[in-house]
Amino acid sequence: MHKQTLEKVFEYASSPVHGTLSRKLRKGVKIQIDDGKIYEAATLFLGDEFVRITVKQGDETLNTYYSWDKISSVTTIGKVDD
Repeated sequence: MHKQTLEKVFEYASSPVHGTLSRKLRKGVKIQIDDGKIYEAATLFLGDEFVRITVKQGDETLNTYYSWDKISSVTTIGKVDD
């Protein structure tokens, strides 16, 4: 999958954080990269060479880094509107 396509998927699932280059997942939207962990209430940073996903776990912050060229799939998960 091309980087530009992946960027569009991440942009669809998130919204910009004012005053930063980061993006917050939209309310009710979760993402999963390469059938790995499902992220909810995460902050994304879409760098030139990597994607960083930041989540808070208790009193700690976890940063996970993915190389653009190693990502093969991104799943977006959201509730169905009736």
